[in-house]
Amino acid sequence: MASESAAAASFLPPIDAVPEAAWLVWVIPFAAALIMPAIGRASHRVTGYAAVGFALMSALSAFSLLPMALAGGEIHDQIMWIEAIGLKAGVLADPLSVIMANVVAWISFLIMIYSTGYMKGDRSVVRFWFWMLFFIGSMQLIVLSDNLLQVFFGWEGVGLASYALISFWYRDKKKDHVGQEDRRVLGLMDYYAPTHAGMKAFIMTKVGDVMMIAGMLLIFLYAGTFGFKELVGDTAWAVEMSAQGLLVPAFVLLFGGAIGKSAQFPLNEWLLEAMTGPTAVSALIHAATMVKAGVFLVARLGPIVFALGAAGILADQFFEIVAWVGAITALLLATQGMTNPEIKKVLAYSTGSQIGYMMMALGVAGLSYQYVDGYTAGFFHLISHAMFKASLFMAAGSLLHVVGSRFMTDMGGLRKHMKKTYAFMWAAGLGLMGAPFITTGFWSKDAIFAAVYESGSEWALPLYVIAVLTAVITAFYTTRMIGMVFFGPKSEHVQKMEEEGHRVHEASVSMWVPYGILAALTIGLGIIGLSAEEGLHHLFEVYLAESFGIHGAEKGTEMASILPGFLQGLNPVALGSSLAAFATGIGLGYVFYIGRHADPAKFVNSNIFFYAIHKVILNRWYLNAIIYWCFVVAPLWLARGVSRYFEKTAIDYGMNNGLQKAVGWSAKVVQGTQTGVSQSYLFVFGAGLLFVVLMLMM
Repeated sequence: MASESAAAASFLPPIDAVPEAAWLVWVIPFAAALIMPAIGRASHRVTGYAAVGFALMSALSAFSLLPMALAGGEIHDQIMWIEAIGLKAGVLADPLSVIMANVVAWISFLIMIYSTGYMKGDRSVVRFWFWMLFFIGSMQLIVLSDNLLQVFFGWEGVGLASYALISFWYRDKKKDHVGQEDRRVLGLMDYYAPTHAGMKAFIMTKVGDVMMIAGMLLIFLYAGTFGFKELVGDTAWAVEMSAQGLLVPAFVLLFGGAIGKSAQFPLNEWLLEAMTGPTAVSALIHAATMVKAGVFLVARLGPIVFALGAAGILADQFFEIVAWVGAITALLLATQGMTNPEIKKVLAYSTGSQIGYMMMALGVAGLSYQYVDGYTAGFFHLISHAMFKASLFMAAGSLLHVVGSRFMTDMGGLRKHMKKTYAFMWAAGLGLMGAPFITTGFWSKDAIFAAVYESGSEWALPLYVIAVLTAVITAFYTTRMIGMVFFGPKSEHVQKMEEEGHRVHEASVSMWVPYGILAALTIGLGIIGLSAEEGLHHLFEVYLAESFGIHGAEKGTEMASILPGFLQGLNPVALGSSLAAFATGIGLGYVFYIGRHADPAKFVNSNIFFYAIHKVILNRWYLNAIIYWCFVVAPLWLARGVSRYFEKTAIDYGMNNGLQKAVGWSAKVVQGTQTGVSQSYLFVFGAGLLFVVLMLMM
């Protein structure tokens, strides 16, 4: 008991920690959103500067918490929320949430700067700033909340903001659609308007949200609390739920919310149509932050579930489901990125795929001898991916601005005209590909490979094969994207633009500086990536031990001794796989799309097997079409059938007409008794009175 008290004492916040700062991180964006319409009445131009300023204030509040968190400190501050039932609202600023809050805050700040250029001249810019700030506040509420109910409020907030921003250009002009108007898959048009895309995202994520709230209420029924620290402090609720076979289902239901919000299989199809929103929205919500909310939720809940194992409550099935959902999503969406011609869709496929990597790592962590290895790898990849993917999305937005088309086939040969964007896309793209030793993506992806390989799980080998294969495909489609955009001859579209006097030029300073900073960080932090990963590993090792009683051995393997000194601590098998995957993927991409040594169209059409595979992948493995047939077309067909054959026949012509005729016939009978002769009425009255008297005498 004494040792436990000492451990707890070592994890108390430093004296100079300010609890108010944790509240301000999410309160400031909400307050800013509320006053944004008033600022907009004064000047649309001022709203951009104000929005950036408020985002900076939130980021500085998050940054002020960082020294405390890196020192292993924690802030847990509560206020009474619903006094009648003793429910409190609170913030939990621990190493996990503070690092995540800073990732969200600073990337949001850079994207807000980018948006001042991207949204310049848009007549609905005040509405844009309102929803962007509302989103930032909701996301930070998820990150810093100390209980599941408060998380759910933020959860629904980011969903609402996502819907509003996906549908931002609600007039549904053709230029704002995604997909190709002339393409059909299983008879359904693969072409979507912003309003349709927003509704699709809203409904599909709500499927996960319903699962999430069911899991929350199930746990509350047994635990009597939504609080994370309270759930860890007394595990009697988990023992009772486990005895009744409800513990794993409850956490799987909570994971359902993460599946929906993070666009994981089978609720992944909404993310592709979400690209109808402004590119700044895609960079913030659908690359760097909201889709990471599911990963963060698993990172918050995973240690609780794993710690229950120390109490003899086994929940391995939960981690198996998380790992396999992540693995399937990673491979499934990576393959689709190889064939799609729209640049934002390629990046969207990539986002879902990379989040699958994170889920795989967090799932494997729970199946591993060393929980902290997979946990660190998954979260490190979250940080790494947030930087390079936000950079890639913003760079793609610059291309769309300049070229006026979302299709990569309408680009080509742009590297001479957009040198900065070209360089920054290479830097961020190398991070996505996992370029060895110089990018954050390499170190985080290698850490995932090592965590899976060393897990000791019965599923380690198939998961590892999927992880490596996905890495090969990722390097290929990233090279393909860069090759189609910047290499080769100019497309007919670009040539026509130039003939009409539209000069291809670099994006404005307010646009290229933010994605340039993130691209530079991808390389800069990548150079010290091994040290950064080891530092994060140590921080989480202490955090998991102090907060959950999860202890682990020092990172590294005996096999690592065969590597050079600066690579000591790495798994040589994982390292070799990383290098081979990168070389294979970028090599194939170079042959087809940069060096142009082979024509990909001729290769695909060279035999029936490649042609069939290409068609299946291009058609999104038919998953999207099947979902529409099962949950949209068929229900609408059934509803129309009910309307036509039941409502109109049985109700309108049957029941309604029958009732009408019955009432009419009754009216005629009654009408027939109204003779207008007073003697008849007296006779009937007398007969009735006699009947009553006879009844009373009986």
